[in-house]
Amino acid sequence: MIWLKFKDWFEERYDIAELKKLAKSKLVPQHRYDFLYYTGGITLFLFILQFITGMVLAFYYIPHVDFAYESIIDIVTKINMGWFFRALHHWGAQLCIVFVFIHLFGTLLVKSYRKPREFIWVTGFILLVISIFFGLSGYLMLWDERAFAAVRVATGGAGNLPVIGSFIKIFLRGGTDVTGDTLTRFYAFHIAILPILSLALIGLHVLLVQYHGMSVPVSQENKQGKGEPFFPNVFYKDMMIWLVVLGIVATLAIFLPPEIGLKANPLAPAPEGIKPEWYFLFLMQTLEFFPGTIYGFNGETIAIVCVTIGILFFFLIPFVDRKSSKGKKSLIFTIIAVIYLIYFITMTLVGFLS
Repeated sequence: MIWLKFKDWFEERYDIAELKKLAKSKLVPQHRYDFLYYTGGITLFLFILQFITGMVLAFYYIPHVDFAYESIIDIVTKINMGWFFRALHHWGAQLCIVFVFIHLFGTLLVKSYRKPREFIWVTGFILLVISIFFGLSGYLMLWDERAFAAVRVATGGAGNLPVIGSFIKIFLRGGTDVTGDTLTRFYAFHIAILPILSLALIGLHVLLVQYHGMSVPVSQENKQGKGEPFFPNVFYKDMMIWLVVLGIVATLAIFLPPEIGLKANPLAPAPEGIKPEWYFLFLMQTLEFFPGTIYGFNGETIAIVCVTIGILFFFLIPFVDRKSSKGKKSLIFTIIAVIYLIYFITMTLVGFLS
């Protein structure tokens, strides 16, 4: 009853009839790959979940090298439901990166980057980079020995890039090594700079999708159905999927809460068997395949350059695959996309199991 009164009060002051009309007239294409549309919605929901849980944790976290670890312990042990919100934030971050990868590779495989949607791909790719940096910066805030060692390795690897590597490493660390300055810098990135960039890019990404409409794969252009109304059909499906995803995240948070290691000691050696987060495992495993020196050059530097070139080519695929942009099939780029996917999954599994 209260909701109906508020609805009448709101509609009396603001004409939303056009918005309703637009939502009901918007059709979502139907074809055998239309489930990929929902991966974008899931990613959006997980971003929202991260913003909410992150704001709750920010009330109690202390971004100082002497108190960061202890504040995490206090959140988990002393704050009412603190352990649950921290676990929600942890698993939400993991699943968010998973679904950004799924959404991006799905876009790549069905060639949804075709003209004129290149900029949609660009914004999505940048959101993937931001999601990974979210994970890395949030990881350091725990300030335990595993997070400390992993961030030192990750930022040190960036330092092996020719010409700009030293600048990137010092910029990320706030100095020559991982210290309290790095923690403060990563905290600023995590709660201010990255959220602002994310909100802007998500808004632009959604706006571009609405402007260009839903992409239909080349192979399904002559097989798609009439189309399904976004509201209420697809909208309610999205809501149901979001509830399922929330249930999965909550279940993981309750039964698999993230561990907290020993407090970081910058003077101590890195623990044996230390591994970065799963989305860096492919890079770690790639580096292990390269010898220490190759014809007198640093092997790790060559490996970083090769990975960087591979990522850059991945980013530029919409601008290189001109056949798909013209509405024609391009088998070679489908094969390239599969190779990228197989390589990433294989290296990640090898790194996890080794």
